[in-house]
Amino acid sequence: MGRKNKLKKFAEIRSYPNVVENRTPNPEESSDAGENDPRNLRGQWSKSFFRREAPIVLELACGKGEYTVALAQQYPDDNFIGVDIKGARIWKGATKALALQLQNAGFLRTRIEQLDEFFAPGEVHEIWITFPDPYLRKSHAQKRLTSDRFLAIYRNLLTEGSRIQLKTDDPTLFDFTKATWHHATDLMIEHCVDDIYDKTLVRPELEIKTFYEKMHLEAGKTIKYISAIYRPV
Repeated sequence: MGRKNKLKKFAEIRSYPNVVENRTPNPEESSDAGENDPRNLRGQWSKSFFRREAPIVLELACGKGEYTVALAQQYPDDNFIGVDIKGARIWKGATKALALQLQNAGFLRTRIEQLDEFFAPGEVHEIWITFPDPYLRKSHAQKRLTSDRFLAIYRNLLTEGSRIQLKTDDPTLFDFTKATWHHATDLMIEHCVDDIYDKTLVRPELEIKTFYEKMHLEAGKTIKYISAIYRPV
């Protein structure tokens, strides 16, 4: 994608009513965004952003927002937020959500490491992590979105009974996630499936296929899924 096209998309999403941006992505910096600072939505997403009370579901590292948009279509009674740092990618999902007039789909542009700056304890009902970067080098394990490092962040957002789930084609990330979540005393593994299309889908949402998932399937890869319920001790 050319630089001019990226800049055009960055400018467009700043005018989109369904997108909010963290203008200070460095956690060490203080925000100067004033009333436009998405931190002001912390604890107020249902009331101030969606303008209705409903469970909030996050798609982390949402990319083009395909899962966010599809989930919002399937479940109109819930509120969905796609989170990613790449504004040019968010543009596609946000544009489609506007075209479809989805009132229950929004996007937050920020680093996932900063999530607890934007969501209050217990504000998030469910988390989807779909085809994230697996960070295959062992030295990068704590960059994986299912690692202990990120679980500590998610705990600040979830409430008892909340679900966290991963959909991936990568066996290393899948095995790492199984081991990490198994040893987390406050997570109860609900489903753990090596090949979701080898049998009846354990959740209907798994039928949603992103651009990258279609590529993985065409390449003969199997799609894996694991979910866990948060049970604070």
